[in-house]
Amino acid sequence: MAKNLFTPITLGKHELKNRIFMAPLTRCRATPGDHIPSKQMVQHYADRASAGLIIAEATMIKPLTSAFYSEPGVYSTKQLAAWKHVTDAVHAKGGKIFLQIWHGGRAAHPDMNDGAEAVGASPIAINGFKHGPNGKVPFVVPRALSLNEIADLVAAFATAATNAVNTAGFDGVEVHGANGFLIDQFTKTSSNTRTDAYGGSIENRTRFVREVLAAVTDAIGGDRVGVRLSPADGYNDMVDSDPEALATYLATELNAFGLAYVHIRRHTEGTDHVAIYRKHYKGILVGNQSYSRDEANDAIAADALDAVAFGTVYVSNPDLVERFEKNAPLNAADVTTYFIQGPEGYNTYPTLAELDAQHD
Repeated sequence: MAKNLFTPITLGKHELKNRIFMAPLTRCRATPGDHIPSKQMVQHYADRASAGLIIAEATMIKPLTSAFYSEPGVYSTKQLAAWKHVTDAVHAKGGKIFLQIWHGGRAAHPDMNDGAEAVGASPIAINGFKHGPNGKVPFVVPRALSLNEIADLVAAFATAATNAVNTAGFDGVEVHGANGFLIDQFTKTSSNTRTDAYGGSIENRTRFVREVLAAVTDAIGGDRVGVRLSPADGYNDMVDSDPEALATYLATELNAFGLAYVHIRRHTEGTDHVAIYRKHYKGILVGNQSYSRDEANDAIAADALDAVAFGTVYVSNPDLVERFEKNAPLNAADVTTYFIQGPEGYNTYPTLAELDAQHD
């Protein structure tokens, strides 16, 4: 029998009811300053518990590393207690939820971090501007991390994973290695000009992500760990001189960690990097980036992917699984409410049942 979005799947140590994943979506509903998940976030994630897996938004592993001003953290007692309300609510509805653990690197800005300097693989700024509490400001040149600091950050990722699973109640974590944030900054030639063991060759540029995955899987077990990568996504000014070689190397190396899954943000132009990962990575492969319901079903049926993570449509459709089952129309997302505080455009999108009740 052909597989599709609604076929159950085993992911690490978890049995998932479908292959419709909620992609990690930064929505800035945590409290500014202390980065504590808000009560709104409890409802938001619980409303989407019918997903096979929720991957909660990019979450800071350390203080003073904010790139979005009001994103959540996973390093303080209050943050962990607030996250526990989220995971309890999702589990009460039969859902599974991983936390994406993350460091913004050079995408962070002093304006958002009490003046703390940004750090990165190399002293190369992102071209462009950032919206922060003081308005639109240019990205700053980061300070290159020292070897000792890199080792400290590897340990911080492992601590964040332990906090997420053992204290906050998450079913696992996703290491954020995509979208031009710190781990991705090490892997790509446009942001890494180091001449030490973390720069130059592909092996050296991927050393940091491999060390992070080794530490995190050692801390909580590979069957609770995923990783997200974006082989050819230009977000945050990212370019690599040979993305196909980088993808092939990483896809092969990731087999060593016994991961629950690898999550690839595809690039719709040029080389099909998802196919490179499917060829060389032997575990569960999750696709992301503008898949339609039918395209996702076809990819799973063809064994090109094992599951698909949906982002934009999960912003505006808490009951996305039901809508996909019925092939029902989808609510349109309001982009203007993506990064504001408050429930509007966050917990205000109607479900099919609510729409039907309005029409009765």
